[in-house]
Amino acid sequence: MTSTVAGQRGLFGEEAGAAAAAGPRDGASLKKGAGGAAADGPAEKGGDTAAHRLAAKQREISVSEFFTKNRHLLGFDNPRKALLTAIKEAVDNSLDACEEAGILPDVRVEILPTPRDDRFRVIVEDNGPGIVKQQLPHVFARLLYGSKFHVLKQQRGQQGIGISAAAMYGQLTTGKPLSVISRIGKKHPAWYVELKIDTAKNRPEVLREMETDWDKEHGTRIELELEAKVQKGKQSVDEYLLQTAIANPHVRLEYKDWDGQEQVFDRATKTLPPQPTQIQPHPYGVEVGMLGGMMKTTEAKKLAAFLKSDFSRVSPRVAEEICDLAKVSPDARLSGLEAEQIERIHQAMSQVKIMAPATDCIVPIGEAGLVAGMKKVLPAELFLAETRAPKIYRGNPFVVEVGVAWGGELPAEEPVRLVRFANRVPLLYQQGACVTTKSVITTDWRNYLLQQPKDALPVAPMAIVVHLASAWVPFTSEAKEAIAHYPEILKEIRLSLMEMGRKIATHIRKTRRAADEAKKRNYIDMFLPTVVAALHEILVLDPPTQEKAAKNLRDILEATRKQNV
Repeated sequence: MTSTVAGQRGLFGEEAGAAAAAGPRDGASLKKGAGGAAADGPAEKGGDTAAHRLAAKQREISVSEFFTKNRHLLGFDNPRKALLTAIKEAVDNSLDACEEAGILPDVRVEILPTPRDDRFRVIVEDNGPGIVKQQLPHVFARLLYGSKFHVLKQQRGQQGIGISAAAMYGQLTTGKPLSVISRIGKKHPAWYVELKIDTAKNRPEVLREMETDWDKEHGTRIELELEAKVQKGKQSVDEYLLQTAIANPHVRLEYKDWDGQEQVFDRATKTLPPQPTQIQPHPYGVEVGMLGGMMKTTEAKKLAAFLKSDFSRVSPRVAEEICDLAKVSPDARLSGLEAEQIERIHQAMSQVKIMAPATDCIVPIGEAGLVAGMKKVLPAELFLAETRAPKIYRGNPFVVEVGVAWGGELPAEEPVRLVRFANRVPLLYQQGACVTTKSVITTDWRNYLLQQPKDALPVAPMAIVVHLASAWVPFTSEAKEAIAHYPEILKEIRLSLMEMGRKIATHIRKTRRAADEAKKRNYIDMFLPTVVAALHEILVLDPPTQEKAAKNLRDILEATRKQNV
């Protein structure tokens, strides 16, 4: 479930990437203090004032402690949602790892009952490249550890929280550790590890570690027990896996639920999607504080070299234009730049005309893939899809894709089924807060012959699939459940929806014309024998003449019907 990228990338938990090479470090922390004083700064000696007593209470808070008390920020609001979030994080990172290693993903998910009705065991197993033994504790039992956060390319995970947050939730609600089996190749042994998180330090605790027998040549298997509530229908694990199959037609998913019922989503294609290419930040998406921070961490020494090496689409000519506009020498040493000069450089970057960033960092599903995915799970008669041209928001490239399934067994008297994706990941919660939902609701579907109540989804036998692929998806929270309302994204989704609406309207008109034609043709078939019989009674026609008269009458009626269409 993981792959190797500048270090060992973690399967389920977002990854152990570049940070892995440097070895274990303290996790990100939050400091609280009065008046902005650092909790670990030098204490002022002497005196017994209120300020001294307050200062003595200040201490560092680890990121694990913070999320322990604010687990709702990660999607662990309640037992029902926690089950889905844990499985989602595991499966998403399995798919990322398999794809990056060039392996067609085979993922199995199991939910097993326990003696307690409010607890379940979750097992997720894949055929990914595995994780080296040294990185297993950090990948699964350390928050904000990995290499995804600073990488600009399309990927399912972003923050490095992932499965370690699920392990933390299971530990909090059941006291049980997370167990992992991982193997990196048939010539290497499989390792079994039991882990807990030291939330005060955001560090892993290894409870057990040993070699074990495992029949897979490579892959990772995790198992954890957590407080959970099982359900079917919307916002369930079943729905998540079904939608994952739509957006990932190359994936094979096996699912065994708590009742022992098994379900398989076979892959619709054996072709892996191309791997996205990492890009540098684009100057238009950088804020002045971020610019100053980049100047401190870059390997470049001079300004022009920094602009060319650390940004996307900055050529020597563009770098020179930025320096000239900012009135700063291209050979100025970064260590000697003052705050006012950095501010001028930032302003110049936004004023110079720079090419849009490269879009090979994005890999959309594609129209054929989206149609294939919808056909796997949606019982419709018509499938349409469109992939828009790449666009930019805040210097980040993105692509919008919309698919529509129409008719068939889809309910005609209910609101359309809206399926939302971001970087191939289903979004099942916070539908009302998502830019996708706003885009659908603000589209006037009555222009396309559909019924639509005010400020609501249209009513039709239709499912709408919307996918946003981006190097950095602007989620509204760490739980990654809804996409923020950027005007550029809203516009692109609406344009694609309107194109789909026009195609649906054309299909509806064509269907109605065919129905009208069938009805009129039925009238001809119904009354023509009666007319011919009446003519026979009046004119006493012989059989050949009757047949000729019937043929002539049918030709006349058919010609009249076609003229009136």
